[in-house]
Parts: sequence; C-alpha cells; structure tokens
Amino acid sequence: MFIYLSKKIAIPNNIHLKCVSWNKDQGFIACGGDDGLLKVLKLETQTDDNRLKGLAAPSNLSMNQTLEGHSGAVQVVTWNEKFEKLTTSDQNGLIIVWMLYKGAWYEEMINNRNKSVVRSMSWNADGHKICIVYEDGAVIVGSVDGNRVWGKELKGIQLAHVAWSPDSKILLFGMANGEVHIYDNQGNFIRKMSISCLSAVTGSVCIAGIHWYAGTGGYVEPDCPCLAICFDNGRCQIMRYDSDETPVCVDTVMNVVSIQWNHCGSVLAVAGSLRAASKDKEFNVVQFYTPFGEHLRTLKVPGKQMSGVAWEGGGLRCALAVDSYIYFANIRPDYKWGYCCSTVVYAYTTPERQEHCVVFWETKNNEKFVKYVKSLMSITTSGDFCVLASKADETQPQEDAASATRYVLNLCNSLGTPLDTKYIDIEPIFVTITKTHVITASKEAFYLWQYRVAKKLTALEINQVTRTKRGGKERIHHIDSPAGAGDAAPESAKAFTATRDPVCCITATDNTLVVGRESGSVLRYSLPNLALVQKYSLSSRAHHLSLNCNSSRLAIIDIAGVLTLLDLEVQTTTASAGDPSRFERKDVWDMKWANDNPDLFAMMEKTRMYVFRNLDPEEPIQTSGYICNFEDLEIKSVLLDEIMKDPERPNKDNLINFEIRSLRDSRALMEKVGIEDALQFIEDNPHPRLWRLLAEAALEKLDLKTADQAFVRCRDYQGIEFVKRLGHLQSEPMKQAEVAAYFSRFEEAENMYLDMDRRDLAISLRIKLGDWIRVLGLLKNGSGDCDDALLKQASNAIGDYYADRQLWVSALHNYVQSCNQEKLAECYYMLEDYSGLERLMVELPENHPLLSDMGQMFSTVGMCEQAVDAYLRTNQTRAAVDTCVHLNQWNKAVEFARAHNMKEIKSLLSKYASHLLQKKKTLEAVELYRKAHHFLDAAGLMFKVAEEEARKRSRPQRVKKLYVLAAQLVESYHQQMKTQQSGAPGATGATGASQATSVLAGLLEEDATSPARVLDQAWRGAGAYHYFLLAQRQLYAGCTDHATRTALHLCEYEDIIPAVEIFSLLAVCSAADRAFGVCSKAFMKLESLDGLSPEQRQLYEDLALDIFTKHPPKNLRGVQTDASLDGLEGKLPTCIVTGRPITEYQFWMCSVCKHCALEQEIRKYSYCPLCHSPVA
Repeated sequence: MFIYLSKKIAIPNNIHLKCVSWNKDQGFIACGGDDGLLKVLKLETQTDDNRLKGLAAPSNLSMNQTLEGHSGAVQVVTWNEKFEKLTTSDQNGLIIVWMLYKGAWYEEMINNRNKSVVRSMSWNADGHKICIVYEDGAVIVGSVDGNRVWGKELKGIQLAHVAWSPDSKILLFGMANGEVHIYDNQGNFIRKMSISCLSAVTGSVCIAGIHWYAGTGGYVEPDCPCLAICFDNGRCQIMRYDSDETPVCVDTVMNVVSIQWNHCGSVLAVAGSLRAASKDKEFNVVQFYTPFGEHLRTLKVPGKQMSGVAWEGGGLRCALAVDSYIYFANIRPDYKWGYCCSTVVYAYTTPERQEHCVVFWETKNNEKFVKYVKSLMSITTSGDFCVLASKADETQPQEDAASATRYVLNLCNSLGTPLDTKYIDIEPIFVTITKTHVITASKEAFYLWQYRVAKKLTALEINQVTRTKRGGKERIHHIDSPAGAGDAAPESAKAFTATRDPVCCITATDNTLVVGRESGSVLRYSLPNLALVQKYSLSSRAHHLSLNCNSSRLAIIDIAGVLTLLDLEVQTTTASAGDPSRFERKDVWDMKWANDNPDLFAMMEKTRMYVFRNLDPEEPIQTSGYICNFEDLEIKSVLLDEIMKDPERPNKDNLINFEIRSLRDSRALMEKVGIEDALQFIEDNPHPRLWRLLAEAALEKLDLKTADQAFVRCRDYQGIEFVKRLGHLQSEPMKQAEVAAYFSRFEEAENMYLDMDRRDLAISLRIKLGDWIRVLGLLKNGSGDCDDALLKQASNAIGDYYADRQLWVSALHNYVQSCNQEKLAECYYMLEDYSGLERLMVELPENHPLLSDMGQMFSTVGMCEQAVDAYLRTNQTRAAVDTCVHLNQWNKAVEFARAHNMKEIKSLLSKYASHLLQKKKTLEAVELYRKAHHFLDAAGLMFKVAEEEARKRSRPQRVKKLYVLAAQLVESYHQQMKTQQSGAPGATGATGASQATSVLAGLLEEDATSPARVLDQAWRGAGAYHYFLLAQRQLYAGCTDHATRTALHLCEYEDIIPAVEIFSLLAVCSAADRAFGVCSKAFMKLESLDGLSPEQRQLYEDLALDIFTKHPPKNLRGVQTDASLDGLEGKLPTCIVTGRPITEYQFWMCSVCKHCALEQEIRKYSYCPLCHSPVA
C-alpha cells in the first residue's frame, strides 16, 4: 500500500472544519465547521481517454453547495447512503435532515431538544434507523421517515459515541470517561465491554472513535476483526465481535481524533497528531493498519489541527479535514494480483462468501476462470505459473497427518488448474517464484521448494535442478544462520526461532536470491546452492525489491516510496549503499524491469509512468495502472482500480499497452523519412523488436537486402528463409502477394493471385489457412474443370468444421457431397435419423468395417433387429447374440445361439435370472425364461410364486391364476420337446413306428432331466384351487349338496391347501346340507390337526358340542361319500363343472389340462373352467 497527498480544497473565510464525511455510494462529501458552516462537495472525473481512468483522470468539483440552517459550529455529519439523506448537528443541539432534490440539497426535517448537545449520530446498516446520543445521557432512536422509535435517559452518564452492530441488534455507547456499554436495539442494558488496550494506563482517557464495519464489501478472511475502538491517547483495540476476549491491541503512539474503516474492512485509518522527537512541535499524521494490527503506512499532513478522516467509497482516496482545508490523499492498494502468460489473476471478496474469489482473466480471448480460496494471503506470478498462498483449511487433506501444517502453497497454471501443492509450517508473508523454485519467507526464515510441473526445461536448467537435489527438493534457512547452512528438513525447529532483524522483502531470479531486512541490510544468495554471496547496507528499510533480467542490478523501493538502484556486479572489499549514478526517485509505488533488456525499466510515480533507459527518463505517461509486463519495448498495464469496481465482468478497455519512445521514433522514421535513416537509428539503439519492425517495413517496400539484414539481426530464421524465397521470384506482383500473405493480409493476397490468373495459388493459400469454405467457393466459381479429389477434400473439411460445432444438418450436407460414409453415419446418429442410418447400412457392402460401428449405434438406441442385421453382415455372430441379450430379446438370442452352436447362452440366462432373483424380480425372471423358451425353468419359478402367494393367504382367485400359468408353461415345455423330436434329422418320411419310438425317447428324456412333481402334477395346484373356489360358489348359490360333494373331493389336496381350510369348508357345507355325519367327521379331523393351540382346539370342541347336541351325527339327506375322509381315493373322474364324480362312459376331456366334465354341463361353456383354454 502506498499513499500520497494529491489535492487540497480551501474553505472560504478560513473557517475551521470540525468534521468530514464521504458518501460511499453517491460520492458526496459533507464537511462541517465553525459559524454554522456546512458544505456538500462532489469530485467528478471527466475524460474520454481510456488511459486516464481512475486516479490519473483530472477531477473537478461538480458540486459545491453551502447548506444554510445551522448557527453554531457543526460538529456531527453522517450519511444515509441507502436513502440519500444527510444528517447534521451543531453545538446548540439542532439536528437537520437534508434530502437531495433535483441535484441540490434541501432541508427535510429539523429537531432541537434544547437541553443538550448531540455528541454522535449513527445510521444502521440498512439505513432504516438512526441512533442519536446527547451529552447529558439522552438516547433517541428514530426511523428514516422521521418517526421516533424509542427514547431513553441514561442518568448520571455522559455519552460521547454510538455505533450499531452490522445486524442492527446491538448498540454500543461510548462514555465520556472511556467506558463502552452494550445495549440491545430496544435500549436494554446488557453489559460493559472489556477494554484490554488500556491495561497499565493511568489518567483519564476519552474515546476518539468507534467504528463497526458492517461487512458490505466482504471480509479479508473468515472471523476477521471488524470493530475498532480507539482512545485519544493512541491506544486502540480491534475486535471480532462485542464479547471478543482476545482483541487485537495497538498502540499508535499518537493523539487520535478520528478513525474509520475503508470500504472492505481491510484498512483502518487513524487520524491525529504525533509529537516530534524534540517534543516542542506536533505534526498531523494518518496511520493505516490492517484488521490484525499490522502497521501499513504513515502519512504526514501539513497544518495545525486535524479534525476528521473519511474514506471514498472505492477505498482509493481519503478526505482529511485540517484547519480550513480538505486534503485528499490517493491510495495505491496492495491488491492480491499477478500477471502470467497473458492472464491477469486477481482476487476480491464479497459479502455472500467467506472465501476469496480468485479470477483468472485470459486477456487474449477475454475468458475468465474462477476459483474460491479460503484465507488467501497472497498471489505471486512469474512466467507461466501462479502461486496462491493461503492458510491451510482444517478440512483439507494434508501430506503428513502427524504434523499440523498451517499454510499451503498452491501452484497453478494460467487457467487456474492446480499443478502442485505444498503444505508448510512457516508463514508465507513474502513469496517469489522462478522457473524451478518457489521461495517464501516469514519474518525469521525463508523456504525453497523445487516444484514439479509437466514442462520441458533446457539442458542447463535440468543440470541446475539436479545439482540442487543434493539437499532435497525442500530447503529451509533461518535468516541468522551461517551461509550455506540450509536445513533440508522442512520440520526444522530452528526456523521458528525469533530474530532481532526480521525479513521485510524478498526477490529472486533463476540464479540469485535477495533478502531485505528491517535494519536496512540486504543479503544476496546464489541459487540453487543457497550460498551467501554478499551483504549490503542501505540507509532505510526496503519495502519492495526487484532484480533485472541478468541479475546485475537491484531496484529498491523503501517504505517512504523512494526508488534507488544497487549495482550487484561491483566487487568491493566493503560493500556500501548506493549506486554510482546516485539514481533516486520519490513517490514510487510500482516498478518493472524489462524482460529482455537489463538497462530498461518502467516505474509508477504517483499517477505518472516513467520509462528509463540507462537511467535516462522518457517523457512521463499519465496513468494509474499497475504494470503487468515489460517486453519487446512495450509495456502492458492493467487498471485494477477500474476492474475492482465490477470484478465479475473485467473489460479489455482496462488493459492498456504503451510503446516506449524508441519504438515510436523508429516507426515514425520509417513512415515519414525512410528506411536508411531508420536503419541508422536502430543500429544506434539496437533491439530485436526494432530490427523486426525494420524488416517488416523493408518487406513492404520489397527492399530484400535490408529485410534480410534485419531478420539476421533479430535472429528470425523463418524470416530469412522467406526473403530467400522472395528473391527467387521474378514477378513483382507475385512478390507483393507473398508479402501480403506474410503480413496476414489474406484477402489482399488472394485478390492479387486471382488478378494474375493464379487461382491455384489462391486455393493453396486458403488450404494453408484451413479456410475450406473459401476453397470450395474458389473451386466452384473458377472457369474450367475443378479437381474432384480436392472438391471432396474441401467438402469433407467443411463437414468437419460444422461437426465440431454440433451443426449436424450442415455437416450432413457436406458429408453427402464428399461421400464420407463414416461421418455420414455419425451425423445420422446425432440427428436421430435412424431411417437414414438404416438406408446407409443397406448401401454398404458385406463385411464393411463401418457395419460394426453401425451395429453399436443401433444397439445403443434399442433397435435390436437393425443392430443384429449389421453384425450378421460382418459375420459377428457373437456381437449379435450379445446385443439380443443386452436388449432382452432372449428368444432371438437363443435362436442365434442354437443356429451357430453357441453353448454359453444358457449360462448367460442363468446369470441374468439370478440377478433378477436377487433383486426379488421373480416375475421378470419368469418372463425372461419364457422368452428364451426355457419353459421348465419358468414353470419352476412360477410354482414358487404361486406357493408363496398361497402362504400369504392371498385371494384364491389370484393363486389359481398363478398355478394355471405355471401349468401352461409346463404344457409349452411338453410341446417344445415333441416339436424337437419330430423335427429331428431323419424324422421326415419316417414310419409310424419310428415316429412313436422318437416321441417315446423324448418323453423318457423329459423324465430323466425334469423334476417329476413339475411334470406329473402340473395341474394339481390349479385343480385344488379350482375346486376350492367351486365349493364356495356352490355354497353361496344354495347348492349345498353339490358344495358338499366338491368339498369332499377337495380332501385329496391337503398337500396344496391347508387342511384347516379344507375341513372347515367341508364342515360348513355339510352342516348347511344337513349331512351331519360328514360334518362330524370334518370336526374330528379339525380337532386332531397338529399345530393347534389348546385355545383353538377348545373352540372346535365347544362348537361341535353345540351342533351335535342338537343334531345327531347322521346324514339326513343320505349323501353318498364316494371319497371318504380317511383318504381313500375314488376311481371315477370328477366333473370340473359340478364337482360330482362322472359315472357315464362318455364325457368331455380338456385337451390342455386333461381334466374331465359331463358333456351336458360343458356345453354351457366356451372355455375350460379350469385352464380357460377354448372348448373344442
């Protein structure tokens, strides 16, 4: 940070000022003084030059209004930025609220308590409330519209200051005796604040200022101190919150009159006076501190008495009220920024996030990449790399969990991509980077880290790196250690030993490291072996160091902004400070050596940029930019002040290039005088950029001799070859066309070729440029036949151009022209034109390599038939089968597998079925087996599903359907086996006996390979639940006789339906049919069932006793029990319609389930009542 006085405004009639305040949003400055003086000023810059933005632009007073209304000295002025209001108070207690109307300020409200004087006023963060404190202890809180919210009298207390908390929940009252009391926003006392900075202080003290930063511009880091309380004796404490027990305490050693935070809470300005060493004179100073109490700068201000300080909204200027003047000081902030590989890297904070937002702005393409870094400390750049130093986050993984590292160095490229990371223990206050090392320093030690990047180094650099591996890739060196005593172990405890002469700055090149110390001494080390070469002594403490490109000269900017140069090549016995030329410049805040000339550098002095060649300055350039790069006689500067106004949208207008005088003069000589004079000037002031400029000018004039000489002097081999090629050309127009193409004036060169009737050269030029659209135009517009191969090549390249940009329709049109079938397939696929893709597949010959890719395309969109066709045309049967499996077309997969004798299809089926069963998708597994014609496996799973549903006591109708489906799968299996046997080789034309033999063999194979229960009793489960449902339907229909007979037949199915359900149904039906003999036997079965609890058995016995005490156990209707309850099975079939035994010789039998029915009964049905197959 650097600060200097830039402007002074005098108050008329020498009226002394009492206070000053700067509106941070609108830019108005209010100042109050004696005799009721109240003025509102506004500084505005008016310039059309992009270079003269910010502080460099001339500023004039666009408003200078005197506000009439106060009679006494105006002591307090405060702004309400949100509602554009100004509140002022004088020594008589009169309060006036001013409003802006049509560009001028007018009275809006007036209030006078007439009892005491107002000591302080403060608006809260959102501008809705104002708190006013009087000297006699009265407190008033009002709203922005003038209404009184509440008031309170604090008896026996003299108030001096007031401040709101950022959330408007707390009020701080500063007392005249130096105490600070904490109240809530309703005026209720909470507690007294602990003042740590006044320990060991005797005598009375007064509060000079209380300022609580509201966080509107974000915070420097999480949990950053933001509440500053300063006393008139110079003691100050900075707190994180009102109850902070460990505040930052600072002794400014001055008489303080006013304090204020800047716009983002990163700098605290403390204004007052400082007694000189002779103690007979005081002078005005403003001291600047970080939130952590670190002193940044001291600004001396002329005058007798300073009364106030105020920051501008952007933090680039300060207004200082001194006597009857307002002084303006310009601030050059220490932004966290850098420049590498045409990328500007900068960081800023926002109130929404705790992290720093780091922006990598690539200026060539105007693209930006953003990353967020917590507790960012610095940004350092060099070459192609950037180092972000930050405090280590506790949640981040660390290389060694045993050592609690506190800081992290993150090496990034120009896009912000992390390349390498290193955790360290020493605080990286100062960081510099070379081609091979990152060097960071704390107050006591410095640390070398040889980083690793995927970048090619020269042989010399590789040798240099390998030599340094003797001590490892990390070295740490205490500043007081002897030369060459660097510690290879980064955990060395010696690095944390305090020193009496701390490090204050560092800089380095590839072979030299320079370290500055607070005593003024400068240490020079050689790299990479870290040997102390020489020690220098300066008259003041260095603040910034910079080495030129060959490490022969060191530039030093001290804490007062004085730039001096130190020649490192001078070898003397006693090193002394200074430079032989005694070069010295004041008010310097930035400088940059040229990357390609050790005697050339640029520096910023206030708002002027100077360029020095051999210590001779050029005429200054008015600008306030930060120097990014100095190379090829061109300075690149960035207006960071303007970028930080809107950091999310950096503008290329804020990046400025300056040409130095020798470059400007050379160009002027070439344009206005001639090549010969320019040649003489450049020989006197040689530089590769100037020789290149001369070569280009000579080429324009076709002065090949001068151009060749210039290219040789700037070592441009391609340029030399180009001049030689021009020398072999005979035609002047041809030479001019080649020169135009060399300078990228391609349209001009093409027109020249066409004028010479050399369309082939124009086409060749466009081919080199990759401008295939223009190539196609030249081919089509030219007279005569065009080359078909070149036409196809152009169409194909144009198609590639459109395809790269996802413009598939345009790409398709060009690929059709070029007959590029591979790209056509890709276009059809991306456009989802599968019919076009299918047409293309038909056009391709057999075994074409593209067919395999097309099969994959069809497979990804579920078009199984087309994918299989594509694979089969390339004889990829296995891929076709895999596609069918992938798309669940198992029947086709089995068909292809059988046709090509692939045996692994069964294992694939089993794996997939197991996968479905693990996910409890049993019905999907059944469908899988059914599609694959593995009916027996499907039937087995279906029987399990039916049994599971039966155990769950699901609806009998559902259970019957499941059993029917399982049995039908078994019938499909039987049919499959018969078909296979009848379709076997040699079966055609065989005799009846041989056919019967083959069918019998098939049935024997079934019995040998299949579970007997599934095959023999496939319909048993379906029959059981059919009769179970039939008996209940007959019972509800009133056919009790039929229901009893059906229930009696149901006794055969105890292995499928639980016995308790069968005999309970039989008991109910027989009781309804008054067949109490059957009912008695049913109860006997129920009472003898295993697994009944005593309570259930007792219930059956009680119910039986109740029935059979009223009715004897006889069959009143004479029911004939053909199937007894003792398990004897009848020999007659049972009718599936009525449940009665069939005694007739002729009856109907279902062709599917093989169950029987009476002919007169089955005529009523179109489908079998059991299996629901059509009745023949």
